[in-house]
Amino acid sequence: MTTTSRAPKAAMVVAQQIVRDTLRDGIGSGELLDPERVMLEKYQIGRGTLREALRILEVQGVIALKPGPRGGPILLDPDASHLASTVILLMQLKNAPFAAIAEARVALEPMISRLAADRMSDDALSDLRGTIVTMRDSLDDQHVFLEANKRFHDVIAWSSGNPLFGYLVDSLLGIMDGTIIGIDYPAPRRAAILEAHQSIEEALAARDADLSRDRMAQHINEYMRYARRKFPDVMDSVIPWDRAL
Repeated sequence: MTTTSRAPKAAMVVAQQIVRDTLRDGIGSGELLDPERVMLEKYQIGRGTLREALRILEVQGVIALKPGPRGGPILLDPDASHLASTVILLMQLKNAPFAAIAEARVALEPMISRLAADRMSDDALSDLRGTIVTMRDSLDDQHVFLEANKRFHDVIAWSSGNPLFGYLVDSLLGIMDGTIIGIDYPAPRRAAILEAHQSIEEALAARDADLSRDRMAQHINEYMRYARRKFPDVMDSVIPWDRAL
């Protein structure tokens, strides 16, 4: 049986052209793209097709549509929220449990830390230390503590020098601690996390790639053991798409 690929919709083709032209023209985040009348002429399309193309880019977080006479499409610096939403939707459709996300952390974060040891800037190290200070000062406030915990992992991911790792970890930050589906972190566990973060930061500051990898692996594996021991039902739970939005 032979299959033929379906031609992309006209609006998708236009959306792709807009992205290519935007990059070619050096338009930066926060700057306006061409107004509608210019795009209609430039791409030789109807208004409906153009508006559908812009809607595609808006949904992807690439642009925002500014209203008013001086408005129009504005280029954004996309964050990972759209990727996160898509990942969780796909995971739910596959009935994949939270444990699958935890397993991805086991595989990815040690390698990311190894790369970060060689590539992390001094400013990023300072930022990393700031998250540890916040965690130390907020041991009695789980919300603040876990926000700083997320920032710690985010800094390391982006410091790997690989944007894909940055986006992947960034997209999972809101769900990877499991709190949205019931995992809790009492004070003794928070203290253990803080100690692990301090040891990872020391390895990164020493630019020791292997030690950074090993300490992150130990940290993530301790998290897995804790979650499986204390919250086995949660590990087998599927995160609903609406809980991750």
